[in-house]
Amino acid sequence: QVQLVESGGGLVQAGGSLRLSCAASGRTFSNYTMGWFRQAPGKEREFVAAISWSGGPTYSGDSMKGRFTIARENAKNTVYLQMNSLKPEDTAVYYCAADSSSLSFYRYRWHLISYWGQGTQVTVSS
Repeated sequence: QVQLVESGGGLVQAGGSLRLSCAASGRTFSNYTMGWFRQAPGKEREFVAAISWSGGPTYSGDSMKGRFTIARENAKNTVYLQMNSLKPEDTAVYYCAADSSSLSFYRYRWHLISYWGQGTQVTVSS
């Protein structure tokens, strides 16, 4: 059974940092694109970042770029999201995702993503 399990969320003050981890199991994900999304209460799910099997990153074009860094360790089937200079508006549930095609991470194609984690809560206090 394929599982994506996120960890590392929590409560942090504005300006602080968190590192999220997503451990994948049930198959090898080394040739999968993996990524992160987030969803704040009352808002639509939002793309944060993705990383291809070769390690090439893609980031959301808005305020997350420059503050968030995505990385992966294929040997551990794990993807990370380092979040620095956190802001209250970063508060959301963060979801890990994986798919064999990087195209599935394009806007309006997220319904094609094969695997999703259960999410981890990130709360940034002001």
